[in-house]
Amino acid sequence: MYIRVRVITGARTESFSKVSDDHYDLRVREKAERNMANRRVMQMIAEHFAIPVNKIRIVNGHHSPGKILSVDLES
Repeated sequence: MYIRVRVITGARTESFSKVSDDHYDLRVREKAERNMANRRVMQMIAEHFAIPVNKIRIVNGHHSPGKILSVDLES
C-alpha cells in the first residue's frame, strides 16, 4: 500500500493527523538533517499501523516535505 505524507520538521510538538485514507500530515521535532526526520516519520507511521519499521520504505521524496511511502501490511 502506498501513502502520501506531508512533513513539517523542527516542530515544538509532534502531531499526526489523517487527511484522507492515504494522506497524512506529520509534525516531527527532528530537523531535516542526517536523515533524522525521515527516521522519525517512519517510526510514527509504524506506530500508527502497528507494524515494524522495516516494513516501511520511502519511495519518493527523500529530500522534500512531500513523501510517498510504501507500507507492507502483510505479515
